[in-house]
Amino acid sequence: MRRRSSFAAIVAAAGLVLGLTAGCGGDSGSGSSSASDTLKVGVSPVPHGEILKYVADNLAAKEGLKLDIVEFNDYIQPNVALQEKQLDANYFQHIPYLEEEVASKGYKFTPLKPVHIEPLGLYSKKVKSLAEVPDGGTIAVPNDPSNSGRALNLLAKNGLITLKEGVGVKATEKDITGNPKNLKFSALEAAQLPRSLEDTAASVINGNYAIETGLSPAKDALALEDGKDNPYANLVVVRTGDENDPRVTKLETLLHSPEVKKFIEDKYQGSVLAAF
Repeated sequence: MRRRSSFAAIVAAAGLVLGLTAGCGGDSGSGSSSASDTLKVGVSPVPHGEILKYVADNLAAKEGLKLDIVEFNDYIQPNVALQEKQLDANYFQHIPYLEEEVASKGYKFTPLKPVHIEPLGLYSKKVKSLAEVPDGGTIAVPNDPSNSGRALNLLAKNGLITLKEGVGVKATEKDITGNPKNLKFSALEAAQLPRSLEDTAASVINGNYAIETGLSPAKDALALEDGKDNPYANLVVVRTGDENDPRVTKLETLLHSPEVKKFIEDKYQGSVLAAF
């Protein structure tokens, strides 16, 4: 019995030493931001990633916030990653797109305040004006429902087609009531639209993908959305229940600061518009 007690005492002592050693190792990084101070945010690289990097480099440290910025090159994975808790938030989408995603996939997400607008534009490598769009020409549009309706509304506003009265942002090709140039439409994933310019008369391209490929919405678009009363402002989205997370509220304050507004105005020169 004594031998067993002695052995137990030795094991207990060893465990205590190991516990103390592990505790010392955990303190070795003191002074740096802990994982709990870090907000992991999924973004489209442009302009979302650029705006968030400006915040991270110039504003976040003053608020005790560290940002881990994760870039995505499509519109599907940022919401999947948020749902699977691989992200704390994402910043790449507008309300109509989020509503489509929630309706089709059942996400429990909450949008925060609008940050910026990327005006949707019609671009071409073949013609230099709307009047030159050829009869029977093919126009590429985004294939997700919210942005395809948005694209058709842009074409209607600029006289290339007419749409059924009152159809609004939910417009589809079936709602086209007039097509004087007999245009054809090709629905493509948004990220593929800039490449389609080689094959189409013109393509309606989301602002972030236009900027990424060197197009200037303010200068190169044959037609461009108006920023006024635009329902397609991009914003931060979180899982429902996380909207009051202190890290999220700090990010929201910084994203809606005068410094960020000036950064958007100076960097994008009208190709991206502040929505606050």
